[in-house]
Amino acid sequence: MCKILSRIEELSKQEGITIGALEKKIGASKGVLSRAIAKGTDIQAKWIESLVENYPMYSTEWLLTGNGPMLKAATQESQVTAQLSTPTAKDRIPEAFRCLDALHFTHELIPLVSQKAAAGFGNADFAITKSDVKEYYVIPKWRRQHVDFMIEVTGDSMQPKYNAGDVVGCTIIHNSGFIQWNRPHVIATREQGLLIKRLMPGTTANSLSAVSENIQYPPFDIPKDEITGIALVIGHVNLE
Repeated sequence: MCKILSRIEELSKQEGITIGALEKKIGASKGVLSRAIAKGTDIQAKWIESLVENYPMYSTEWLLTGNGPMLKAATQESQVTAQLSTPTAKDRIPEAFRCLDALHFTHELIPLVSQKAAAGFGNADFAITKSDVKEYYVIPKWRRQHVDFMIEVTGDSMQPKYNAGDVVGCTIIHNSGFIQWNRPHVIATREQGLLIKRLMPGTTANSLSAVSENIQYPPFDIPKDEITGIALVIGHVNLE
């Protein structure tokens, strides 16, 4: 079954979508495929059936056994016909990198998305689609950090650490027990949208304290039931 997971990854790359988007497409909860891929564990047969139903252009024999071509014969013929007009993986790479290996970079492209698109990252069915992506970044040092998305900083509450227009890389935290106190996080809230703050224990057991870098903004508590998602900021990109 684990070999099937590697072919599922190939399928998602061929489609130009993330594993999260693929999970959404087949009706699976967030993490069903990504956790199995990360841990090398089995997935239920119903998800394989859903893949076959939703992507009929792919060979079932190839998906199950790895034998034969990935695409069915008719699909391959149509792809040859459309080859001149269909964007390739290399076309999606920033121009400065197009002289380099396209396949290598499709594995490492980090999507920069709008705050509106990222606001739902705490939901179980959250997935980034092509229309959500403003740009892709290639940052080799972030390769092992499992960065899920990047967003632009707004406002001045995190100055001087972050300025408006800086870009931060975010890794979604799926277990609130792994919060790293006093580290900057992106917090998705029901009423205030996305906030970028350092997190500390709240004044009550049912809250977290949001701390700004700018001393003009005093710390404040966020009720835990107002928080829909938390992501760790692992780095940022800025201009002088």
